[in-house]
Amino acid sequence: MRRRRLPPEEMHNKERWLISYADFITLLFGFFVVMYAISSVNEGKYERLSRSLEGVFRVAPRSLEPIAIGEHPPVGRPIPQVGSGGLPELDRLEGEFATVFDEMLEQGVVSVEREGRWLQLTLPDSLLFAPGEAEPHFDAFDVVESIARVLRGSDNALLVEGFTDNRPIRSDRYPSNWELSAARAATLVRMLEAEGIASGRMAAVGYGQHQPRTDNDTAAGRRANRRVVLLVSASSDVRDLQR
Repeated sequence: MRRRRLPPEEMHNKERWLISYADFITLLFGFFVVMYAISSVNEGKYERLSRSLEGVFRVAPRSLEPIAIGEHPPVGRPIPQVGSGGLPELDRLEGEFATVFDEMLEQGVVSVEREGRWLQLTLPDSLLFAPGEAEPHFDAFDVVESIARVLRGSDNALLVEGFTDNRPIRSDRYPSNWELSAARAATLVRMLEAEGIASGRMAAVGYGQHQPRTDNDTAAGRRANRRVVLLVSASSDVRDLQR
């Protein structure tokens, strides 16, 4: 029996489901493409992110953690050791300096002062050096020997500071006040070492004209600014220089 052939309009209506099916397949394909893109990991970016996070979590803590009683402190930067007598030792040294420099203290030539964990002995440059020079003159050796005699019985750290006035220096040896002040501080350190003070407990620094005690407008002011200061710390660590 011969099949009846459908009219074109009926065939078109009967196959419309193919269009919807094709749209569905297209959407489904797009969905899986998106899912795959989301789940796909860029190994290079992942590795960089991993290293970054690792670096962050390995950073040393910036605050001190409490130490439980009975436990040893954590290994790290050594804790500055207090000198053999701590602050009472500074009291003793202050008394001895006051005795040694009794007359000079009364005359206002030198000064001895306490600043917290430091004892400060201030000496005018003229007591140790000729003008514009860092080589000690003859009288300086007796002064340094007296200082060393006081310090030999302690292990406190020592910082020697050199200062000048604001007048420019004109010397082939010292191009500026920086060099002159630093050389004077270093000279005093070397002289103390020659008198038996351990070099490992000392440091020297020069400030030039940049830390004046008073203004430089008068001769008296410039004279006060030209000085060498010996700082004795309550600590035995020469690098623990915070006053």
